Amino acid sequence: MEAAFVRPLAVRAMGEIGVDISAQEVERDPTLPGGVFRVRDHTVCDEANEACPVFPGAKNRLHRSFEDPSRATGSEVERLEVFRKVRNEIGERIEKELVPAE
Repeated sequence: MEAAFVRPLAVRAMGEIGVDISAQEVERDPTLPGGVFRVRDHTVCDEANEACPVFPGAKNRLHRSFEDPSRATGSEVERLEVFRKVRNEIGERIEKELVPAE
């Protein structure tokens, strides 16, 4: 696994909602295609669902498409807005699909 940095605009966007990710590291497995990450018992893939690899032992396979904020262009303010938008979309998806209803 190779460590990569967490983008400063991601740190800023998450800090705005009280989540400090400044000490986090991103681990990339060079054997996996771009856009595919293994997180504990889940496979997370931003490719088309059909192209997402299957890993033995992964309990869940999640296909959720979000814009890649690291590819945003424009001024710092415009790029930060993309990070905020994606942050909010991910939060909404978590609330809707993963948080149990009371």
